[in-house]
Amino acid sequence: MANDKLRLTEELEKKALGEGFAAFGIAPADQAPETAERLQNWLRSGGHGDMIWMEERSRQRGQPKELWPDVRSVIMLGMSYAPKTDPFALEKVTDHGRISVYAQGKDYHDVVKKALKRTARWLVEQADCEVKVFVDTAPVMEKPLAAAAGLGWQGKHTNVVSRDHGSWLFLGAIYTTLDLELSPAGQDRCGSCSACQDICPTNAFPAPYQLDAKACISYLTIENKGPIPKQYRKAMGNHIYGCDDCLAVCPWNKFAVASAAQKAFLPRAELAAPALADLLAMDDNAFRKIFSGSPIKRSGRNRMVRNALIGAGNSADQSLLSAVIKLLNDDEPIVRGAAIWALAELDHDRFEHEKSRRQIEETEASVLVEWESC
Repeated sequence: MANDKLRLTEELEKKALGEGFAAFGIAPADQAPETAERLQNWLRSGGHGDMIWMEERSRQRGQPKELWPDVRSVIMLGMSYAPKTDPFALEKVTDHGRISVYAQGKDYHDVVKKALKRTARWLVEQADCEVKVFVDTAPVMEKPLAAAAGLGWQGKHTNVVSRDHGSWLFLGAIYTTLDLELSPAGQDRCGSCSACQDICPTNAFPAPYQLDAKACISYLTIENKGPIPKQYRKAMGNHIYGCDDCLAVCPWNKFAVASAAQKAFLPRAELAAPALADLLAMDDNAFRKIFSGSPIKRSGRNRMVRNALIGAGNSADQSLLSAVIKLLNDDEPIVRGAAIWALAELDHDRFEHEKSRRQIEETEASVLVEWESC
C-alpha cells in the first residue's frame, strides 16, 4: 500500500511537470493551527485593507477541511514566470508605465487552471478519488500550503521563495480525497537578507514576514477602488499596475529557470513598456481592446487611467500636460481627482488657472478635496 501511494505520487509529479509546472509537492490537509491564527491576527490588524472577502471566508481560508471536509491531501503546484528582461528596466523611463511581470502576458488564472484541470483529470483516471482545483480565486492559503508542500518558504516579502525558481512562481492547488505521499516542508532560507524590505518604495513591510496591504503598490493600483492616498503617490513613481520591486531583488532569483509553460507569460509588446500618453487617452473600448486576455482587464479602465495619471504627475513630462487637462472633464471622480494632482505636479500655474474656473462647478466631495489640498 505504501509503495502504491509513493508510485502514484511520483507518476502524478511526472504528469504535472509535463503539463508545464516547475514545482510540485504534497501538503497535509490539516494545516498547522498557527497558520489560521496568523491569518486572523493579520485581519484584525486591518492589514488586508478593503479586501473584505478575506474576512468573509477566513475560516475556510485558514483550514482546507473547512472549505471541503473530504479533502485528505493538497497537491501544490508552481508554474514559473521568471522574466527574461530586467524588471527595473523602466524605472527611470518616466514617460512609460511599469506593469508587473505577471500581468504582461496571458492571464495566469486561465493558463494555470487549464494545466491544473488536465493534471487533476489524469489523477481521477488513475485512482478512485474526487478532486477540486483552485487558482487564486477561492479561500485557499496557497502560500502556507506551498511551504508545507516543500515548494519553498514564505519569504520576508510574504511571497513564496524557491531555491530553484526564486520569487517567480504562480501557485495552484488540487484538493483530493486521496492519501498521497507527503513532501518535506520547505525551510526558511532568507537568513539575514533584507533586500526585499529595504527596496519597498512605500515601506509596506512593518516587519519581516508582515505586509500592510494598504501601503503596498500592488494593492493601491489594483485592489483599491478609490483615490490613491497622497502619502504614496510620489513613491509610486511610474508603477501603474502592481509592483515587482520586492520580488525582483530576491537573491534566489539567480537560480530561476523557465518552465515549459513560460512562453504563455512572455510580455506582449503593448504591455511591456506602455506609453503614459497612450494610457491617458484610453476610453473604455480602448481599454478592453488593449488588455483583452490580460489579468489587468479585471481592474477596469478607470483605475488604470487613475494610475497612469499618478505616473504622469511623477514624470515631469510637459508633453503629457494636455492629456492630463483633458481628463479634468472625465465622468469618473477618481480620474478627475488624479488629473488634478497630476496637473499640480506638472504645472502649478496652470493648476491655479484651472482651479479658479472648475472648482466652483465640481460637486463630488473627493474631487473637491483634491482641488483644496494640492
